[in-house]
Amino acid sequence: QVQLVESGGGSVQAGGSLRLSCVASGRTFSSAAMGWFRQAPGKAREFVAAINWSGYITAYAESAKGRFTISRDSRKNAMNLQMNNLKPEDTAVYYCAARNQTGVVDVPAQYDYWGRGTQVTVSS
Repeated sequence: QVQLVESGGGSVQAGGSLRLSCVASGRTFSSAAMGWFRQAPGKAREFVAAINWSGYITAYAESAKGRFTISRDSRKNAMNLQMNNLKPEDTAVYYCAARNQTGVVDVPAQYDYWGRGTQVTVSS
């Protein structure tokens, strides 16, 4: 059974930083793409960042560019999201996702596995 478990969420003030981690178990995602999404109350789930199996191909939402950095450690079947200069509008539940294919995509429906999410709250 595949499981994705996020950690690292919390509450910070605007301008602060958080590092989210996602560890996968049940299968190896060393050749698959993974990504981060977020969902704020009353809003649809939105793309944040994604990364391919090697870590050399990444994609970011416009809101994340320049502030967030996605990385992965395939040996540990893990993925991270370093978030700097956080803003109140970054407040959301952040989800880790993985797909069975290698391509980096930003559409939630194209991901096959999801974690339960970790809450990030940024106060002004």
